[in-house]
Amino acid sequence: MNWVKKLVSVSVVVLGMLGWAESGSAANESSPHAEAGSIQLRNFVKKVHRAQGRFVQQTSTADGQRQPKQEGYFAFNREKGQFLWRVEHPYEQLVLADGQRFIQYDPDLSQATERGIEDTVGRSPAALLFGSRRIDQAFDIQDESDVPFDEAMASQLSWLRAYPKEGEAGFEYIAMGFKDGLPEQLIIIDGFGQRTTIQLLEMQPDAPLAADTFQFEPPAGVDYVRLQ
Repeated sequence: MNWVKKLVSVSVVVLGMLGWAESGSAANESSPHAEAGSIQLRNFVKKVHRAQGRFVQQTSTADGQRQPKQEGYFAFNREKGQFLWRVEHPYEQLVLADGQRFIQYDPDLSQATERGIEDTVGRSPAALLFGSRRIDQAFDIQDESDVPFDEAMASQLSWLRAYPKEGEAGFEYIAMGFKDGLPEQLIIIDGFGQRTTIQLLEMQPDAPLAADTFQFEPPAGVDYVRLQ
């Protein structure tokens, strides 16, 4: 679950998190993809206060070996400090923040762990996507004129790089590509040269979310561990 750790766990990664929010309007209607990536990021954080969609992600080692692709569903609600990242294929895993707790659940291991949100999410990639407007407190953000790496779709996007400012973040930087005001691709580089590419698909800004989207009840027999 290395990609999950990169996504949300950098050792206190995140969202600065309970400051998340500020409601917003729908996706930025005035942000063509030609606008700088940093502008689109700030408008996205300011104006899109909840959304859902699909993702495909893959990790490659420093020597180019690729792990199997993972696919799943994500959702977030900034107003309540909630997000969900659920891997559905080729196996199941869950990362959930319900506004008070941060939970990771692995059905194959029949184990779930719970941490306090303030101890888990601060300078992570999740903070950029789902966090509050205070992203500049946790990251140095630079617009990227060159297309990162050699991705087929990368040239269609406006790119930025975000470097964690302080502490042990668990990654070197995040490259994020925007189009028409919405993030479409993330590339996360860790200290060992591993590269995780995440494509965000079918994003629905301000989509209605079911009341139980961010709820978690451990199934019977699951080892549930609360970490201090």
